[in-house]
Amino acid sequence: MRETRGVLYPARLPEFHRLPPEGRARDLAVWFWIPEWDIEPGRSSRQDIVGYPALNLVVEQGVVTLSGATTRASHRDLSGTGWAVGALLRPAAVAALTDDPAALVDDEWIVDAADLAEAVSAGMRSGDGHRERAVTAFSDWLAHRVGPVDGAAAQANALVDVLMGDHAADTVEEAATRLAVSVRTLQRLAHRYVGVSPAAMIRRRRLQEAAERLRLDAGLDLTELAAELGYADHAHLTRDFRSVLGIAPRTYRAGAGEEPAEGAGP
Repeated sequence: MRETRGVLYPARLPEFHRLPPEGRARDLAVWFWIPEWDIEPGRSSRQDIVGYPALNLVVEQGVVTLSGATTRASHRDLSGTGWAVGALLRPAAVAALTDDPAALVDDEWIVDAADLAEAVSAGMRSGDGHRERAVTAFSDWLAHRVGPVDGAAAQANALVDVLMGDHAADTVEEAATRLAVSVRTLQRLAHRYVGVSPAAMIRRRRLQEAAERLRLDAGLDLTELAAELGYADHAHLTRDFRSVLGIAPRTYRAGAGEEPAEGAGP
């Protein structure tokens, strides 16, 4: 998974880092993402995301939130000065935080975890290595909260690797074959540990890759891109784009490399 995949307009990002988990948390988080911002008064910076099909556990301003997978692009307007430390969770961490990830789709809940907020906030205090200290504290908390990863959780991790990782499966049936399970088992794992279907995960991966490739190659042919990513045709890609991002692929490509307009962000 690349550094800016899922970020629709990287040119608008404030200072932003993705750091790997530590120790036993490697089975529990894909990475930790840390934006830090200091925006002039009267200005804001809009961050547009087409998120991974996963849950995020986030510490910000002393509050811990758990957000679910999304069915559409989302945004947030940053202003003033601040930071956040979020964990893109692997499925193995989910059961310790919620027994119904499907209820969290397009939503977020506050989590009672004052100890996590305090530990991460202490790590983020100014000084060299503050991000690394925060990640160490977050990793330790996750490992303690979740405990040993059982067989079903490990299998759910493997499911996400097959559907979202390098050389990912193109169909649900291919994913099931690779994991030596039935399609029904695959669907049950996805619902229990992610909250969305395997087919939805594949669609999201394709859309993220389509957006990334359009952003990086202004001359890319849309018909060829649609075929390479497994869309039925160019029209199918356009419909998916409009449904999730709210704009057509050509419109997105035209504006993806631009800095935000005056007054909209740094």
